[in-house]
Amino acid sequence: MQQLLTDKVVLVAGGTSGVGAGIARVLREGGATVVTCARRPAEAPDLAELEFHSVDLRDADAVRAMVDDIVARHGRLDVVVNNAGILRDRFFFNMSLEEWRAVIDVHLNGTFYVSRAAAPHFKAQNSGAYVHMTSTSGLIGNYGQANYGAAKLGIASLSKQIAMDMKRYNVRSNCISPFAWSRMIGTIPSDTPEQQARLE
Repeated sequence: MQQLLTDKVVLVAGGTSGVGAGIARVLREGGATVVTCARRPAEAPDLAELEFHSVDLRDADAVRAMVDDIVARHGRLDVVVNNAGILRDRFFFNMSLEEWRAVIDVHLNGTFYVSRAAAPHFKAQNSGAYVHMTSTSGLIGNYGQANYGAAKLGIASLSKQIAMDMKRYNVRSNCISPFAWSRMIGTIPSDTPEQQARLE
C-alpha cells in the first residue's frame, strides 16, 4: 500500500473517530497526506497532528470552500473517503421528521456535497477516487434505522451514478459496506429477545 499512497492527498470526511479514525490511520501509515473533516477534531493523540477542517457537511458552500482550500494547500486531491455520519435511531412509526431529515442531510446530502466539490479537481487532474461508506442497514435493513438505511442505500446508488459520469475522467467510485461495533450502532433498538439476537 505504501507505493500506492505515497504523494497522494486524501480527504476523510468523518475521519476523527471510530471507523473513520481507523481509515485515517491506515492511509497515513500507507504514506498518504491525510486531511480529515468533521464537527469535532480527533481526540486520539496520534491523529491530532493531521490537518483538520471543522465543517458542517449539510452546508454545501462550506464543503466546497473546504475542498478548494485543500487543493490550494496541497496542489491536488487524489481520494475522497465519505465516512461522516450520525444516527437518530427510532422505530419508523415513531420517527420524527427532524430525525429523518438530520440523517439524510448528513449521510446522503453530505456525501453528495463532498463528492460534487471534489469533481472539478478530479476532472482537471484526469484522475481521482471516491470511496463511500454504505452499510448493511441499507443493503439488508435493521431495526429502528429507516432514516439511516435509506440514506446508506441512496449512497450506494449515488456511487454507481458517479462512477458512470466520471469514468471518462479516469475517476473511480466505490462503496464499502462494513458492519462494525462502534458508537454508531450503540443506539440500535434491542427491546425484544429477537432484536437482541439479531444484533448479537
